[in-house]
Amino acid sequence: MMHLAETLTFCGRKVVAAWASLPFPVLRGSSLPDALCAYPQALPWKLLSPCRERKVGRCFAQSVVLRGICKERKQPASPLHACESTEQTLQHYLHTLFPGTFSTSHVLEQPCHTLPPYPHFFSPLLTRQGFLLDKPPRYSSAAVESVGVLAALQSSPVLHTLLYGLYKDLQKVNTRRWASFFSAGVEQDDFQEALEELRTLSQCYEMGFEADESEDEADSD
Repeated sequence: MMHLAETLTFCGRKVVAAWASLPFPVLRGSSLPDALCAYPQALPWKLLSPCRERKVGRCFAQSVVLRGICKERKQPASPLHACESTEQTLQHYLHTLFPGTFSTSHVLEQPCHTLPPYPHFFSPLLTRQGFLLDKPPRYSSAAVESVGVLAALQSSPVLHTLLYGLYKDLQKVNTRRWASFFSAGVEQDDFQEALEELRTLSQCYEMGFEADESEDEADSD
């Protein structure tokens, strides 16, 4: 994970945000292009890192992995349907939503198996193979055995608010009340230097007017 994050960070950046979709939202009988076409302006995955989500298209670099979802052969109904492989479909979608962003993607055929002791927290709208149903089944279905999953790591401006907010919170700490902390070998000068490095790191994720606005909001907090 550390080495993967390093490949996505440059220009002084060191942190990436995690995203995931579990299960990946595909209706039973639908294909990957069908699922992606349902999200032309929004992402079909959710932010896992404790950051405030922003608009799509704000990303410096990303690595995306999709597993368990195949591309079925259908008549081309969109540019996504015209792609020849699952890999091309995912890449086309990423380049459309994140133009100019360094994006790598990987596709695995095998789904994520959810047999015991995997916790059974899935909706009844999910089939045993992890596909979505249009409506709840009449009878209780069997436990979900596998699901398609999409996961992503992003070097993204969403991290600016998180890192700058952490800097502001630590700046408010009265170090004189934490004598035991500094007795462990941490010097006051080292602490202040680390704070400034954190502030500098947060500035690496700024992106124009929106970044300035988020910093103003953090100051007001």
